[in-house]
Amino acid sequence: MYSLFLSLIAIVASPLVAVAAKPAYFLLAGDSTTAIQSANGGGWGDGFLNFTLANGSTGHNYGHDGATTASFRAGGDWATVISQAQNSKSAYTVYVTIQVRGKYPVALLLRNPEDSMILTDRSLDEQFGHNDQKNTSGVTLEQYQQNLENFASEAKSAGAIPILVTPLTRRTFSGSPPQIVQDLATQRNLTIAAASATSSRYIDLNFNSTRYCNAIGPQDSVEYNLNPTDNTHLNDHGSVVFGRMVSDLMNAQFTDIAAVTKPNATLSMELRDLVFA
Repeated sequence: MYSLFLSLIAIVASPLVAVAAKPAYFLLAGDSTTAIQSANGGGWGDGFLNFTLANGSTGHNYGHDGATTASFRAGGDWATVISQAQNSKSAYTVYVTIQVRGKYPVALLLRNPEDSMILTDRSLDEQFGHNDQKNTSGVTLEQYQQNLENFASEAKSAGAIPILVTPLTRRTFSGSPPQIVQDLATQRNLTIAAASATSSRYIDLNFNSTRYCNAIGPQDSVEYNLNPTDNTHLNDHGSVVFGRMVSDLMNAQFTDIAAVTKPNATLSMELRDLVFA
């Protein structure tokens, strides 16, 4: 179903796991672009958990506003994720997704991006980067990658499958014709490098969300904004759309995850064909 989509992204070698015998438990670690929709942010996490998982599988969204790869640990969130993974692995296959944005001054038009990765098993899905990128984060680029590597290794030690997720693109356009300003390219590349260094899974949400928004253009992309001027965070519908993109990217690479998700053929086709959804 997703062969055409896959032909347009680069995928590094990663182990395919046999179909899971147990239901899945996804733990989403990340910043506000993973988090539940609120006045201060909102991401793809709840759209993924609430609309893509098959009966019996479940998860928890630990993403929150302002999180960096350092503060997520220092504030106790990571310890909670690891505890949940350890306590759930007997009944579930646990995946941890990890996505955190960085905020370093990098801005270029993304035209031929390379591939990236995600972490999963009680799916530990970690997405960071948007806030690490800020000059006020106190996290250097080297620390950003090392922090991601530590998350992945610790998730594995806890009995979970980590999935590193490259940062969701900001929907900011420039140029003629308008193209996404790719100001998270460095964080994307470091996320992929961290996955490679730890032999972890990853998905390239940054490349695919950028490609999709470039195709539909700024007028339609703004329809996913949390508010009209917020090109970073997602409203409820945006969470469903990009949560489906995360699910489809996982399903295309990992047979065990495909076995614990449910399809939305119409939305997946629109994403594959780069049509506004």
